[in-house]
Amino acid sequence: MLVWAILVFCLVSISSCQGPRVSKAEDKPNILFILTDDHTYDAIHANGNDQIITPHLDKLFGQGTTFTHAYNMGGWNGAICAASRAMMISGRSIWDAREYTEEWRAKNPEAMNHTWGRMMSKAGYDTYMTGKWHVDAAATQVFDQAKNIRPGMPPHTYPWPEINALKNEDGEVVKPYDFDELMLPGYNRPKSRDDNSWSPVDSSFGGFWEGGQHWSEVVRDDAVGFLNQAANDEDPFFMYVAFNAPHDHRQSPQKYIDMYPVDDIKVPESFLPEYPYKDGMGAHQLLRDEALAPFPRTEYAVQKHIQEYYALITHLDDQVGAILDALDASGKRENTYIFFGADHGLSVGKHGLIGKQSMYDHSIRVPMALVGPDIPVGKKVNQDVYLQDIMATSLELASIEKPDYVFFNSLLGLTSGHQTESNYPEIYGAFRGLQRMIRKDGMKLIHYPKINVTRLFDMNADPLEMNDLSGQAKYAEKETQLMAELEALKKSFNDPMDSGRPWRSWQ
Repeated sequence: MLVWAILVFCLVSISSCQGPRVSKAEDKPNILFILTDDHTYDAIHANGNDQIITPHLDKLFGQGTTFTHAYNMGGWNGAICAASRAMMISGRSIWDAREYTEEWRAKNPEAMNHTWGRMMSKAGYDTYMTGKWHVDAAATQVFDQAKNIRPGMPPHTYPWPEINALKNEDGEVVKPYDFDELMLPGYNRPKSRDDNSWSPVDSSFGGFWEGGQHWSEVVRDDAVGFLNQAANDEDPFFMYVAFNAPHDHRQSPQKYIDMYPVDDIKVPESFLPEYPYKDGMGAHQLLRDEALAPFPRTEYAVQKHIQEYYALITHLDDQVGAILDALDASGKRENTYIFFGADHGLSVGKHGLIGKQSMYDHSIRVPMALVGPDIPVGKKVNQDVYLQDIMATSLELASIEKPDYVFFNSLLGLTSGHQTESNYPEIYGAFRGLQRMIRKDGMKLIHYPKINVTRLFDMNADPLEMNDLSGQAKYAEKETQLMAELEALKKSFNDPMDSGRPWRSWQ
């Protein structure tokens, strides 16, 4: 009888015996988090890019406070979004989050309790997610409702078996290959203006068109549907609305492509035909993201990729506009905090790179905004923050005490002006065992351990990171200081390069 009684209690308790759920009668604000993928800081018109068309995001950014220097720490494999989202869901910094994913893989129920969604649920929120997930935890165990859960990227063709056969156990490409023969449609293009091997509007290629409706539009419909339901519900809600866009393959309807004539696209100032350290930093020719465009890079190929990138973002912008309209129509806008962020940035031709596996600002710096009650309108916060501070901020807004294991910090002190200094003396970045970075006092040091190359930039004088100061006598003391501080950071972040862990298990 005792066993039966316990079973009944578990069935009627929320979250499978995870403890009683707080009454929803409390006046808690709603939280709407809109997350995009592969979205670099300057790929929004409001952030100073006069080429791109993003009227709905521009309006949103103008209605609240924006963060001009928001960063993601990097990743433990080529899918930077996996690390970014694991940090967001767990609240842990990069290497602790990587370790914690092992608990998720083991389906440890207590590990699920410590996720962002479960904490919000236990505080009385109806929690909802739709779209891209790419986290080892099960979305249905993190959120009360999860709809149209998508993988890390739209379906694509890439010769993984053939390429993996070229690598050694450390992931290094060690066997000869013919790049042209290996690549399939959607990669290694365009080789010229006459290259029509791929079309971003052709639904027969699948990708974002898989299933019959563009994935961004599916996310829009899901979010709008939930908001229509919430209009008649007194319960507070937490929405995690995650777009795959503007991740490649960058596909959108023809009218959006037409908005960006390819010859009108400006080539980035930091364009290079080939990044000189690409192999040593892990951005070699067969890294999936880098294989999208031909080697060496051409200006036309970069223009074409930017055209498709901007078109997909403008299409995304329209879907965000529809979601915000639905929020207004629900009558919930006045008591809703809206966060916008992206899991990381993207190169798209800058520094000769196409992907996001670098420590340059175009790959680690993201657009980020907070809109809502008492949030200053039109304010720009210039202090360095992390993207995942969104998670910690939502806990404060929901009156949830931040657990000790949450590394990140609330942004509310910075938005209100009560806090003038960043929560972080420096920003740390990492990619596999191949790149480490420290940003501090306006300077950035990037180190490639495998080839022992260091790059040093004055971010105030050189925001595009085009003038490497490393090795110059004038900056020798600063370079030595930052390298020492980076070594100390590796210890504090439980970096596997400094912990004695077998590196292979962290790739």
